[in-house]
Amino acid sequence: MKSNPLLLVALLLGLLMASSEVRAETLDMPPTITASDVKPNLPQPYIVKKGDTLWDIADYFFKDPWKWLKIWERNLYITNPDLIYPGNKIWFDVSRLKQGGLTSLSPQPEVVIKPVERLEGAVDSSILLAALERQDFIDANAVQGIGHVLDSRDERINFGVNDRVYLRMQQPAKEGDLLDVFRTAEEVRDPVSGAVAGVLVEHLGQIRVDSAADAVYRGTVVKAFEEISRADRLKPAKFIDPKIVPSTPGQVLSGSVMYIRNGARGAGQNQVIGISLGVTDGVKAGTALSLYKAGRLVKDKLTGEDVRLPMEEIGRLLVLVPQQRASIALITSSTQAINIGDAVLSQQP
Repeated sequence: MKSNPLLLVALLLGLLMASSEVRAETLDMPPTITASDVKPNLPQPYIVKKGDTLWDIADYFFKDPWKWLKIWERNLYITNPDLIYPGNKIWFDVSRLKQGGLTSLSPQPEVVIKPVERLEGAVDSSILLAALERQDFIDANAVQGIGHVLDSRDERINFGVNDRVYLRMQQPAKEGDLLDVFRTAEEVRDPVSGAVAGVLVEHLGQIRVDSAADAVYRGTVVKAFEEISRADRLKPAKFIDPKIVPSTPGQVLSGSVMYIRNGARGAGQNQVIGISLGVTDGVKAGTALSLYKAGRLVKDKLTGEDVRLPMEEIGRLLVLVPQQRASIALITSSTQAINIGDAVLSQQP
C-alpha cells in the first residue's frame, strides 16, 4: 500500500501550526541539513514497511525529523512521497546534502532458484466417485452381508430408483441408514503367493432404510447403477470422500496388481485395479504408489548368459479403498499397458 498524500499534507500542516517557533518565512527557506543532524551508526538502507509515514522515515534518520520533513516538502523532485511503497529502500548520503541527501530504490523482481517439487492435487472427484461407488473388495467372511432385498410392494422382479422395497436384516438397522446393494463376483488372489486377498463385489445401488416392522424393514432405492433384484446382498454404505489427496507412504511397500476391472487384460490411466497391499501393510486412502514392469530376460551376446533387465516404471496409482489385505486403486498415469502381476512399489527399485 502506498502512503496517502492527503494524510501527509495534513501531518505537515498540523506540525507547522503546532510549532510556536515557525514563522511564514521559514516555509520559504527550509532549514539546512548537516552531517551532525543525522543519527550516527544507522544501518542502511531503511526498508519501508506497510503503514509507514514520512515522519517514521524522517525519525529513523534524523535527530530532528521535523527538519527533514520540511526539506522533503520543498524538494519533491528528490523522491515523490506519493510513490513510496512498502519494500522501497531509502538511504541518506551525507555527501549529497546539497541535493537533499536522499536516495530511494524501488524493489525489483528477484529470481528464486530452488529444487523442483512435485505437488499432487486432489483427484478428479467425478472419476473417483464412479470408481468407489461401483466396486469394492470385501473379506471372504463378509460375503453374506448384513441383510438382503426381500421383495417390493408391487411384487416386481427388478427395482430401480425411488422403488419401495422390503428388506431382511441379520443386523439391526435404524431409520435413515444407507445400505450398499451388492453382488459378489470372483475371489481375487495374490498372483505371487496364490493366497485369497478378498472377494470382489459389484455395487448395484444404494437403499435408504425407512422403517422397521418386526424382522422386515421398509426401504427406498436412492441409487441404481444396475437393476436390483430379490436376494441381492446389503452392507453398510461407505462414506466417500471426493477430495482424497495423495500422500507418500512412510515405509517401503512391495505388492502387485491382482485385478483389472471388467476382466480386461490390460489397464491404463483412469482405470480401476486391485492391488495386493492393504491396511495391514500400512496403506490408507490416498496412498500414492508406482507401477513397474518386470525387465525382460535377454541373452548377453558376449558371455552367452541370460540376464534380467531392470524393472521400469510404467505408471502411478492412488489407493481409493483399502481393505485388510487388498485395495481398490485408481491408475493416475501410465506410459504403457498395465497387466496383472506388474509390481506395485513405494519407491524405485
